[in-house]
Amino acid sequence: MKPRGQDPTQDGGVYFEFTSVGSSVRVAAIDARTGIEVVIVGPASASAADLERHALAKLKARLARNR
Repeated sequence: MKPRGQDPTQDGGVYFEFTSVGSSVRVAAIDARTGIEVVIVGPASASAADLERHALAKLKARLARNR
């Protein structure tokens, strides 16, 4: 088991916000516990699961830098 604070998916959750911008999609991933937000932009043709995975990876990296 990972210590608290290591994985946002186990530590209160992550909110995802999808916004279509032309032929792209802006995806914001927000850590529910800290309120830290990261944003990625991907093609509208990409699957939501792929976009979420990339946004979550960026959020985890950002949280690791802030520790």
